[in-house]
Amino acid sequence: MTHTMRIVAMQKEQIGDLNKTNEPFLLFGRLVPTFHDDVWSFTEELFEMPSETKFPDDRIDCEAYISQPDKIIYLAYADDICIGQIRLVKQWNKYCYVENLAVCQAYRQSGIGRQLFRKAEAWAKERGLLGITLEAQDDNLAACRFYQKMGMALGGVDTMRHAFNLNIDKALFWYLKF
Repeated sequence: MTHTMRIVAMQKEQIGDLNKTNEPFLLFGRLVPTFHDDVWSFTEELFEMPSETKFPDDRIDCEAYISQPDKIIYLAYADDICIGQIRLVKQWNKYCYVENLAVCQAYRQSGIGRQLFRKAEAWAKERGLLGITLEAQDDNLAACRFYQKMGMALGGVDTMRHAFNLNIDKALFWYLKF
């Protein structure tokens, strides 16, 4: 059975779909960054015991993203079911910041994340932005691998950003320059 796939800018009547993409994901390893001669590199460390986690539901003013020049939420649909989202904001440094990228479990590894990311690239380029940036946690190895596949480079590490969360050691900042 084939699905009709579409990606649309979120409208008021779709606000209820935003958190439908917030499903559990597997933490199976971490990215271990090193900084040497002004260049970031990294290795991977796989966990002996993978675990599942889930981000809390977003509690944002969704209407503030509708029909705005400097922010947008794109939703991906298979037929009429919301299966993915990407939330974008134009930053002060002329980068497009990805606030969130999520795909429902049943649709992961199917190209939906790639399509959403390409939509973000097009949105950023239409606005004359310099590239895309985002934060991923070091223990979300699947996300880190995905961002690498999308051509992003590790541009910085913050060891204090998630000091309150014993599970997250480092916040990793990824960049794609156009």
